[in-house]
Amino acid sequence: MQEVDVKAKPMFEKAIIPTYESKGASGFDFYSIKDYKIKPGKTELVRTGISVEIPEGYEIVIRPRSGLSLKTKLRVANSPGTIDSDYRGEIKIILENTGEETAEIKTGDRIAQGVLQEVLRSNFIKVRKLDQTDRGEGGFGHTGK
Repeated sequence: MQEVDVKAKPMFEKAIIPTYESKGASGFDFYSIKDYKIKPGKTELVRTGISVEIPEGYEIVIRPRSGLSLKTKLRVANSPGTIDSDYRGEIKIILENTGEETAEIKTGDRIAQGVLQEVLRSNFIKVRKLDQTDRGEGGFGHTGK
């Protein structure tokens, strides 16, 4: 497995640098820097207290943690989220409570995972016509019930 250096700066004493929880994990965990109570139907910007320097040509993709999704009704609202290589602010995770009871996040709880991915940039070329395919313009469930 290839490793890429990503600089991580704790912005507060309580901040926890992201960690991989197993040898084969593709995602690293982000931790909450404070306690939250998220009411049903509400969305909260959960602070990690961490900023990063991602090498150019990469991004961090924010994804839900399967355990949090299974055990609670908290969801990463903009999943997958993107942290661009030129962003230097605090990483914050948008959590939404889709349940009917208040959900609690404690300081130090793992709240989301990130995956470092290589980025390819598109060079959009304006054309009058696109190549045809068997699928054509079919979309939005056109292949099934």
